[in-house]
Formats: sequence, structure tokens, C-alpha cells
Amino acid sequence: QVQLVESGGGSVQAGGSLTLSCAASGFSVATHCMGWFRRVPGKEREGIAVFDSDGRTAVVGSVVGRFTISQDDSRKMLYLEMNSLKPEDTAMYYCAADFEKRFACSFYFPEEYQNWGQGTQVTVSS
Repeated sequence: QVQLVESGGGSVQAGGSLTLSCAASGFSVATHCMGWFRRVPGKEREGIAVFDSDGRTAVVGSVVGRFTISQDDSRKMLYLEMNSLKPEDTAMYYCAADFEKRFACSFYFPEEYQNWGQGTQVTVSS
């Protein structure tokens, strides 16, 4: 059964750090596009980090220089290390898998990802 389960969210003060984890079951995280997205109530999902099947990573937007995506395929895990957190990072964070692509992983079209976790909430207080 294909499944993604996020964990590691919580409440933290501005300037703090969190590392989110995403456990995959039923597939390898290294053979296609994997991504982290976030959503604030009332807004569209925002793509923030992707990892392709060649091990290339990318982050976009306001998280550049603060967030890092990584993976451990032996454990079928995807991670998002978040540093220097700001109140505007408060959101529900999701990991996702795009089984149809190995490269050119999308930030801007979350509908291209077929499998999603349930999300983990991150709250940053000022």
C-alpha cells in the first residue's frame, strides 16, 4: 500500500528550528519526484522544496537559505530541515510523491503529485 506519513511538526518560537520527517511505505523515495508543500488556511498550497531521482534538490521562495530537503532511501524517509523559522512559516506541511516524473519536479503544480500525506502542523510564534 502506497502511503506517506509526516511527523515532526509543533510549536516553536521565531528563530527556532524543526525537522519534519515523511515516512514512505510501498515505494522508494529515490526513484521519482518528492516534494514538500505547505498550506495556510484560505490560501493555495505552496511548493517549497523538491528532490529528484538523481538526488538534486531545490527550494524556492521565502525559505531559500533556511530550509533544506534531504532523504534516506534506505529508510524510505524524506526530511525537511527548517531553520530561522518565522511566524509566516506557520502552516500545515505536506510531503508528496509524483510517480510520473523523475526530474523537473514541480513546485508550482501540486496537482501533478498523486500521493500525499495527511500533513503536520508547524506554528511559529513571535
